[in-house]
Amino acid sequence: MGMSVVISEAAEHDAEQIFKLQYLCFQSEAALYGNYRIDPLVETLDSVRAEIADDCVYVARLGDEVIGAVRGSVAEDGSAAIGRLCVHPRLQGHGIGARLLRAAESALADRHGAKRFRLHTGHRSETNLRLYRKVGYETVGTEQGKDGVPMIVLEKPAEAFVQTA
Repeated sequence: MGMSVVISEAAEHDAEQIFKLQYLCFQSEAALYGNYRIDPLVETLDSVRAEIADDCVYVARLGDEVIGAVRGSVAEDGSAAIGRLCVHPRLQGHGIGARLLRAAESALADRHGAKRFRLHTGHRSETNLRLYRKVGYETVGTEQGKDGVPMIVLEKPAEAFVQTA
């Protein structure tokens, strides 16, 4: 009998698994840009712990294993930044990323008063762009990441969450 993937809020004890998963998942992004100093690969475990304590962090679990994660926070103007969405490479393509994104959007809108969601991804990250556009995000601009990677910025209004949930 197989296990189901469960989406839930992250707890402090999940920090190390999230940290290791993020490092694994973002290797392909680093290779895509020839830059192994991208932000997700240089983040510290303490930073992950702080985000779990202070922000909105969700994980996907298969049994006791964290196989996906996403983070978000809301600024004073009501815009929610969503980032670090990752799913273990062996489980990508099964809708887990979209489920994590919906969980974060729901919490950010319902509990934290988000008015719009904003995220970014590298300009060569076609798989990410396909997912984000499929769930209602639209390109609103570009920016240079702190790590030097050209990023595409995408947004959608929080009321659009209802349509994609």
